[in-house]
Amino acid sequence: MNYFGTWITFRNEVEPMEKIEKSVVIIDDEPITRMDLREMLENQGYRVMGEAADGFDAIELCRQYLPDVVLLDVKMPLLDGLSAARVINNENLAGTIIMLTAYNEKEFVNEAKISGVGGYLVKPIEETQLIPNIEIAVARNMEFQKLRKEFEKVSERLENRRLIEQAKGIVMDKKGISEQEAYDHIRKLSQMKNISMKRVSEIILSNTGV
Repeated sequence: MNYFGTWITFRNEVEPMEKIEKSVVIIDDEPITRMDLREMLENQGYRVMGEAADGFDAIELCRQYLPDVVLLDVKMPLLDGLSAARVINNENLAGTIIMLTAYNEKEFVNEAKISGVGGYLVKPIEETQLIPNIEIAVARNMEFQKLRKEFEKVSERLENRRLIEQAKGIVMDKKGISEQEAYDHIRKLSQMKNISMKRVSEIILSNTGV
């Protein structure tokens, strides 16, 4: 029993996360529901890292294990599932979150979208529903992460280009040389000092004596 007076369980001798293909944590205040979900998941080869019964423990489990999937009940004591989902997503503590609920109302669906969850299941949950939903949520998250990395690379290239263009302008003014000569000057400094052209440009922009 933890600080908040609720039960939280962990796996013994957990393997390093990089060896676990699909790891899951189960958060529900009903022990029978947790037991049923664990059985369904383990029968399909998923690694259940731990269980908890409230939103606070959900966050701590995710912080400890960084699971691929969080099965998270909506109605729980101390901290509800949607509030916990927002924290988990904001801190990037899990791959994707699937909400478990007894409700199928538009208001809940809208709140779930705002919280950044990857899907939701209406209780009672059958294995034929659970596994496909997990697979879809994991696949969507992988695609999202891929797109985000590509976006970050493009953004970084644009930022590098912006800095180099600004630095070229300063070098052109200071040395009275052409744009190509200014670019060659920055590139030469980069090679001489074994640092990126972006870093050279940052130094030039912060040093009016160059």
